[in-house]
Amino acid sequence: MLSLLLLVMAETPAILVQAESFLHQEKTERRKWVVREDDEAKKKDAVGSWIQVLPDTRKSHDDKLIAGENFSNVPGQMAVVHYEVNVPSAGRYYVWVRAFSQGPEDNGIHVGIDGKWPASGERMQWCEGKNTWRWQSSQRTAAQHCGEPGKIYLDVSSPGRHLVSFSMREDGFAMDSFLLTKDPAYKP
Repeated sequence: MLSLLLLVMAETPAILVQAESFLHQEKTERRKWVVREDDEAKKKDAVGSWIQVLPDTRKSHDDKLIAGENFSNVPGQMAVVHYEVNVPSAGRYYVWVRAFSQGPEDNGIHVGIDGKWPASGERMQWCEGKNTWRWQSSQRTAAQHCGEPGKIYLDVSSPGRHLVSFSMREDGFAMDSFLLTKDPAYKP
């Protein structure tokens, strides 16, 4: 199933994909992406349903961080969800994700393309806008814990169909949709 919608806003094309329309998932032994529409707080502003990495065992700093179980700083190792996306042209695409973060321990994810996990797709981070759906495209760095804008992107080698993938960084992460744009100044 090809899961995308091409938008034209202010002459800037963006590829928008609903999170629940994934092609398949893998590496689900400990955590899994689950389609949700049952949480009233999230349902209020979601566009239909969304996906969330469950179970969610680390909701606050008081809960134990267990690498390889409720946290993965290495992309592509846990709870990987894949989307087939038809990209109109080669080039650099900035990745934006609309996510719902309830606390400090469910606000990170990784993105990759065609089975590769580039450094430019590691550690997407949300800090502001707790308990709301919020678009973000920032990368957590040593200099900026809450993320630096413009550092999350995928380099696409050719037009056509590509596999865009997201993997868990923190359990409990909830995602409604994502988009790809060539415009580094674009904001959804």
